[in-house]
Amino acid sequence: MKLLKRVSIGVVLCVFMLTSVAAATDVNLSVAASMKEVVNFLSDQFAQKNPSVKFVKNYGASGALAKQIENGAPADIFISANLKWVDYLKDKKLMDNQNITMFAYNELVFVGKPNAARGMQDLSRLGKIAIGSPQSVPAGEYTTEALQKAGMDKALENKLVMAKDVRACLMYAEQGEVDGAFVYKTDALLAGKNVVVLFTVPQTLYSRVTYPIGLMAAGAKNKDAVAFFRFLISDEGKKVLEEKGFLVR
Repeated sequence: MKLLKRVSIGVVLCVFMLTSVAAATDVNLSVAASMKEVVNFLSDQFAQKNPSVKFVKNYGASGALAKQIENGAPADIFISANLKWVDYLKDKKLMDNQNITMFAYNELVFVGKPNAARGMQDLSRLGKIAIGSPQSVPAGEYTTEALQKAGMDKALENKLVMAKDVRACLMYAEQGEVDGAFVYKTDALLAGKNVVVLFTVPQTLYSRVTYPIGLMAAGAKNKDAVAFFRFLISDEGKKVLEEKGFLVR
């Protein structure tokens, strides 16, 4: 009887452990690099109330993330820094079209050492300038658009240093590898003492920086991903976005 009792207890414990493992769920996030801190904060908040949920995060250039998803990288939620890459994945039938909305907005600024420049007209006298690679980095696309509209693209084409994402631009400026960099306002808020915001790029020169968010087709089947998506776009989520320097309207 004692042996049978031990076996029964062992079976119960095994079932309990298996149930606990099954209850744990991964939510795969593919998020524009400039959203790293705010998404980390929001996912930590969500996890405190939902301890069984595990987040697997992939931060980077929006275009690079979209290509990874297209090639099979797991993703439940995608946050891009422009509409282009969301539309790209929609065309590939990889997104849940019923759950795509605008998440936040941002502004483009130029950072560098104090007094290095006061406006777009001063950039021609600088040496190296970092921008995100326009092929995959929305910040680079916005910057290229601004330079073209300002009529400065030809004058600066040999001065531009292409970076893998907007955070790399900020790092180049902080380390003194370039004389300045185009980044988002929210990135500039994270800069160290080596660089400051020299000027805000006039909004008339580039399309508004938008952050669309959407559930992937796979994410729509993941109840925890759906719940986190709802949390992100809730009033609570918007309040955090504003606290971190993003615009929500």
